[in-house]
Amino acid sequence: MRDGLTGALRDAVRVGPLRPGTRLPSSRVLARDLGMARNTVAEAYGQLVAEGWLAARQGSGTWVAERHSPAAAVPPSARPATNRVRYDLRAGVPDLSDFPRAAWSAAARRALGEAPHDLLGYSHPRGLPQLRVALADYLSRARGVVADPDRIVVCAGFAQGLELLCEVLRARGVATLAQEAFGHPKHRAIVYASGVGARTLPVDAHGAVLDELGDADAVLLTPAHQFPIGVPLEPSRRRRVVEWAVETDSLIVEDDYDGEFRYDRQAVGALQALAPERIVYAGTASKSLAPGLRLGWLVLPAHLIDDIVEAKETRARLSSTLDQLSLAEFIACGAYDRQVRRARLSYRRRRDRLIAALQHLAPQVHVTGIAAGLHALLQLPAGQDEADVVARAARNGLAIEGLNAYAADGHRHRPALVVGYATPPAHAFTAALARLCTVLSTHS
Repeated sequence: MRDGLTGALRDAVRVGPLRPGTRLPSSRVLARDLGMARNTVAEAYGQLVAEGWLAARQGSGTWVAERHSPAAAVPPSARPATNRVRYDLRAGVPDLSDFPRAAWSAAARRALGEAPHDLLGYSHPRGLPQLRVALADYLSRARGVVADPDRIVVCAGFAQGLELLCEVLRARGVATLAQEAFGHPKHRAIVYASGVGARTLPVDAHGAVLDELGDADAVLLTPAHQFPIGVPLEPSRRRRVVEWAVETDSLIVEDDYDGEFRYDRQAVGALQALAPERIVYAGTASKSLAPGLRLGWLVLPAHLIDDIVEAKETRARLSSTLDQLSLAEFIACGAYDRQVRRARLSYRRRRDRLIAALQHLAPQVHVTGIAAGLHALLQLPAGQDEADVVARAARNGLAIEGLNAYAADGHRHRPALVVGYATPPAHAFTAALARLCTVLSTHS
């Protein structure tokens, strides 16, 4: 548990949510919020002070140390592959070679050619009106979101949106934000760094288990397609969490990170439509287009808008005007819908090829989480160790991650791999799949 906390804090400092000079909660306060022993937190702080990530002084507390040459703000799962890695099957990134360069360039030229000069100044922290109007229309028809342009704030991806939300919620006195026990480590690090207390919810075959919400003030969920286990939140639990939010005056943060990619039936609609004043809807272009665009959006309840905009403006966290104009035109001209449809068909074919190959060459592996999204969960047979399989894959030039790399402290799942079948470019997918099957069919 100490190592997990040390790693989460170290990543928060290295990735960026914990900036130099940021004062950390006392070991007593953080231990209480995380449900840990105080000695565990104190040891983690002491380890990071010894390594130079943190600084401390008797009577003055603990804070993030200044660094003359900070490490690049790259999360562990997104670091560049080493020379030995030939094929990348890590989750979270689409096929970047499939980015619609020609259509995007055409939309960018039109948008820039028609834009008045004053739009090229500093953008408003809400985001450009053109993009917010286009997003409101798209989200309403494609995801069932109750979206008014005035309720949308454009941000640089979900991570920045979560930072803004945590900052505002903490200022409002929110004490605890519940999160799914399996999720993106960077998102947990952002919550830790904000000073908002964290609580974890177990995840089963029906999504997040809500029995442990307790007195939490807010909850962060991936209801359309739980990341990374890959199941939708079961209908009765969707209703239950909405009822909880309304009855307790609490907040739900809905991370709809890949909601457009449903394969076997119509996509599960956004939870937000059930209670727009109690749910923050968060979306992004990272999976549908490319994470390098750094474009995401929050659809906010009315009572949060001004505070989120102020927080964004105070720290000058503005988004590129040119990219916003381009995306607005890309959506308005129908190119975004065409790209999503084309990508959905391509990824479905990849998913089907993955399933067929595993059934033929590694039938002992059970595949789940395949109805939607850009990744699948491969449950390993009894006797296979998750870490050993990941290491064996690396020796075979294959980058892949185990499920427990996404687990919060104290939560474990039976050994499994999280396979991002969208990541390799089309020309490399067959070879990547062959190497994966070779690794899985080898028992030592």
